[in-house]
Amino acid sequence: MTERKYFGTDGIRGRVGQGPVNPEFMLKLGWAAGRVLGKQAGAKVVIGKDTRISGYMFESALEAGLVAAGVNIYLLGPMPTPGIAYLTRTLHAQAGIVISASHNPYYDNGIKFFSAEGKKLPDAVELEIERELELALNTVDSQHLGKAYRVEDAAGRYVEFCKGTIPWDLTFPGLKLVVDCANGATYHIAPHVFSELGAQVTVIGDKPDGLNINQGVGSTHIETLRKQVLESGADAGVALDGDGDRCIMADAEGGVLDGDDMLYIIARGRHAKGKLRGSVVGTLMSNLGLEQAFAREGMGFARTRVGDRYVLEKLEAEGWTLGGESSGHIICLDRTTTGDGVVSALQVLAQMQLEGKSLAELRAGFTKYPQELVNVRVSDQHAVMASPEVQAALRQAEHELGDAGRILLRPSGTEPLIRVMAEGADGRLVKAVCHGLAAVIEGLDQPATA
Repeated sequence: MTERKYFGTDGIRGRVGQGPVNPEFMLKLGWAAGRVLGKQAGAKVVIGKDTRISGYMFESALEAGLVAAGVNIYLLGPMPTPGIAYLTRTLHAQAGIVISASHNPYYDNGIKFFSAEGKKLPDAVELEIERELELALNTVDSQHLGKAYRVEDAAGRYVEFCKGTIPWDLTFPGLKLVVDCANGATYHIAPHVFSELGAQVTVIGDKPDGLNINQGVGSTHIETLRKQVLESGADAGVALDGDGDRCIMADAEGGVLDGDDMLYIIARGRHAKGKLRGSVVGTLMSNLGLEQAFAREGMGFARTRVGDRYVLEKLEAEGWTLGGESSGHIICLDRTTTGDGVVSALQVLAQMQLEGKSLAELRAGFTKYPQELVNVRVSDQHAVMASPEVQAALRQAEHELGDAGRILLRPSGTEPLIRVMAEGADGRLVKAVCHGLAAVIEGLDQPATA
């Protein structure tokens, strides 16, 4: 396959003002995307964003480029990534555009695209957009310019969709819940979903100012949620990330439930009712204990490369419906087309209500292997991965863990990081091996990339 110049594993992302993440490029990207995705007369594209301050700038640039290509624009305002996927489908748009850098800090931003079906664009379409980017921008005749509209009820539409992903007669009366919106795109969505279903909701991370997205709150700072759950005596906590496509939960005792835990609870509930179609899909990062728990309970399990797009590809290829990542991306294809933090949390909370059990009780059948993850910032991922010193250290780490564990070394697809993960039966050995390999990477003299 032809190598892509701009698109990574999850769209285009980077530091605002650097590389392609600047207004000039976004103008051209909007135009190129309009040329590829809006070929039919009257084509329309929806645009939504998270709460980071640069979203306004990029929204305007994309809008100008798309209009110049003759495409009509429907502006959703702040909206979770899965909400944009949903509204792309229900508004019968040719594509959806997400302006977000997900769990990254406010000074990063990025662009993701959805197809008319609310799914990530195929590689071939991304390559076609990249080819258009190499051409000179030209504006269609004035009579064919696109128009821009604002969808005033976008949030309400998505709230109703989320509530509809659990049985209509199932509500959460008496459930004390803490919801952390990460000062991100779910700040005006998630509290309504859970409270309208009857839960007593305490909300944190719901006051975005353009700069505080993911700052000390959300799924990447779970300690904030844990503290609030314990202080308020809540039954459970839900922490979303900046764009709302991933979720981490906390139980009443402050125990953390990551994507593996949530996937186990959802899969077990569906399997018990005979509603789990095929196997469950995880990634190379999924805990070994999860695979063993599924095997004990008669459920199949398959792994993919890290990245929710690969989980989705496997689900669609096999005709299965449930998969996810340890990071909290859960895909319930029997409910929606992409990872959705609010919808995932609802599936878990519904299982609590249906079984009359706490979160701790629901996950009791799944015992995790000790796992250690270290992220090492590097200037050249490819050089580090190819380094003889690193490869030798990796072989030594694998030898030390033996058959009782595994180690995974991979470059991040969204940040200049090398991720080192180790797991096994001996927690002390796992930690030592993981940090030892990370130290080798940190000690390399990494030349700056051109």
